[in-house]
Amino acid sequence: MEAYCSDSLDGAYQCNANDEAQLLRRYAHLVKRACAHLRSQVSAAFNQEDFEQVGLMGLLEAIRRYGEPDQAFESFAFKRIRGAILDELRRQDWRPRQVRQAAHDLNHHHRKLYNRLGRAPSDQELAEEMGISLPEVRELVYANQAEEMQCLEDWLTKGLEPGGGGMGEFELKRTLAKMLGSLKQREQLLLVLYYQHDMNMKEIAQVLGLTESRVCQLHKECLANLNKLIERH
Repeated sequence: MEAYCSDSLDGAYQCNANDEAQLLRRYAHLVKRACAHLRSQVSAAFNQEDFEQVGLMGLLEAIRRYGEPDQAFESFAFKRIRGAILDELRRQDWRPRQVRQAAHDLNHHHRKLYNRLGRAPSDQELAEEMGISLPEVRELVYANQAEEMQCLEDWLTKGLEPGGGGMGEFELKRTLAKMLGSLKQREQLLLVLYYQHDMNMKEIAQVLGLTESRVCQLHKECLANLNKLIERH
């Protein structure tokens, strides 16, 4: 039997199981890309195989919600996949209370060192100040981002929804560009590199000439500022 997709009587786009399987294979590369994109931020809790399965479910949802794939579908699906993985991380409570407290302590010591040194402290300086290892410092920085990321992912995905009030890709890009324009130049560059060029934190750190954990901290601050603008939009 041939696979097919069709419009139902109520206008909803429907695919049979064979066609869904073909589309999953066709766009499976988006799942691997999303997992690679998120791995550095959540490495302590990240199991590649498990989250690829979650990502595939996000891709399937994107296929069913979007309708017939067009040029904007990959952007929509990628955000759905990444959002599904972040949802799963939150569902698993991958940031237990002691980790949240340690992340709070990290922010406190970062401010303390900044005031003392007159500059952003290095990862090594933070580790020495807190009496923990360098990898532990980086894990705490990564663990501090997911909530702000999810708020932005939700907004981006909603904006790309076909019908139902979605802005469409052009309007979404115009609105996002306007919001980005109100951020500092370095914040704009960081978000463009991460969300448009899909660079990870290590790659962005090399571009900006900063430490990886400092880029993560800046990323969280950028997202917090952008989410405030979204709330007022």
